[in-house]
Amino acid sequence: MSKAYKITLALLVLLLVFLTWLEANEPQELNWSPSYSALDKIPLGTKVLFDNLKQQDLELKEVNVPPFEFLNDTTVTGTYFFLNNGLGFDKHELKKIFEWVAKGNTAFFIAEQFSANLLDTLDLKKETLTPEKGFSSKPLLNLKDPALKNSQPFLFDKETYQDIFIISDSLPKEVLGVTQLKRDSAEITSPKINFLRDTIGKGVVYLHSTPKAFSNYFLLQDNNAEYVEKVLAYLPAQKVVYWDHYYKTGKSFYTSPLFVILNSKALRWAYYFVIIGSVLFILFEGKRKQRSIPVVQPLRNQTLDFTRTIAGLYLDREDYSSIASKKITLFLEYVRTHYRVSTGNVNESFYENLAALSDNSKEEVKNLWQLMHRLENQQSVSKEELLHLNKAMEAFKKK
Repeated sequence: MSKAYKITLALLVLLLVFLTWLEANEPQELNWSPSYSALDKIPLGTKVLFDNLKQQDLELKEVNVPPFEFLNDTTVTGTYFFLNNGLGFDKHELKKIFEWVAKGNTAFFIAEQFSANLLDTLDLKKETLTPEKGFSSKPLLNLKDPALKNSQPFLFDKETYQDIFIISDSLPKEVLGVTQLKRDSAEITSPKINFLRDTIGKGVVYLHSTPKAFSNYFLLQDNNAEYVEKVLAYLPAQKVVYWDHYYKTGKSFYTSPLFVILNSKALRWAYYFVIIGSVLFILFEGKRKQRSIPVVQPLRNQTLDFTRTIAGLYLDREDYSSIASKKITLFLEYVRTHYRVSTGNVNESFYENLAALSDNSKEEVKNLWQLMHRLENQQSVSKEELLHLNKAMEAFKKK
């Protein structure tokens, strides 16, 4: 390895290390993907809410199975709490939930996207608020009850979209909370419904269309935790709250064994350095120490070459009698092995039998044998006679 090559390689390695260091020290971007998992500390996780609920005077139980399976237990009573960016219940599962609610229980649904069958059952429609030209899309939130209503609306201080409910007059619902996109003033002047209550049998159903209001980001801003506290004040007192872990966009448990390493910035880059170092070691050390494997050519079959050489010697000597004798010997062996007949006793019966087996006529077989007999008894054989014998044998085999 030349000196210039070593210097170039060293510079490339130093450059790689420097770029890796820059990447490792670059500020990590916030993950704004909706998770709503109780384990996630990202802005749209719900670890803050979940940890606070566990410290309250209520019995909080975690549910990791689908509602259809969980509600098979007839002893379950209390409040079933669903929080996610989307809740997509099928008709059988939704029917099971509503039958459970009708017995005097409570279901709390918080999501941006609800399954169509849920909205149809409660005779609801949904719309998404769009900001007017030049205005913000940051939603303002407040409650309608004078005892719970805040003097100033609560603000989700990030550009986002806001879903609202449209209710019909035929089946009135109790409106509990309103929202509006922020305008010039921090006041709700054109309230839209985002929180309501409806009854099913002896039970109650709550629907809230702003799950971001229950996220880590919202709760840790200003006094926004007061809004969530007032919303959850509608939970029935002295009843069990079942926190749903099943309908979550984010994972409620870690499935990857590398999660601890990849979730820590320092450990993640240490892991990357180990991989890069291993690859460089294999490339350079393996190339320097690995011997080249010689190519071993297989032994060549030289039988055909040998046969051609021997035949050439006979032809050079013009010993056509020996060639004819050997061809006759090989032809007779061919007849014995191929047709299973003896060539020792040649008579009329032999000709007829061989002609039938080989699809040749009796006269052709007889003429071939007479030719072979004549050439074997001659003292010398000409080139023309040898060619005639070869053609006759080939014609016999072709049929």
